[in-house]
Amino acid sequence: MAWLLVVVAGILETGFAVCLKLSHGFTRLWPTIAFCVFALGSFGLLTLALKRLDVGPAYAVWTGIGAAGTAIYGMVFLDDVVSTLKLVSISFVIIGVIGLQLSGSSH
Repeated sequence: MAWLLVVVAGILETGFAVCLKLSHGFTRLWPTIAFCVFALGSFGLLTLALKRLDVGPAYAVWTGIGAAGTAIYGMVFLDDVVSTLKLVSISFVIIGVIGLQLSGSSH
């Protein structure tokens, strides 16, 4: 259950990163509000998950999901540049996240 919280928190991290861009420096109301909601949700779920998980792997998985998700979202919806190197790098992040999750936790 704690790992599920980390995954959802990572997805919400993608949401707050995208909304941060869309807010244009917090000058647009709705993206700014969405940023706050996603950020509070993401940090809240990560906080709950850290009660049961080791901080290193959990934080790395949360950050990896957020980074990969944000990069993918940017390429698909925000016209960010797509390159082979970027796709390979995202794959390495995802492989690293899976490896950390499979490494297990003492709890």
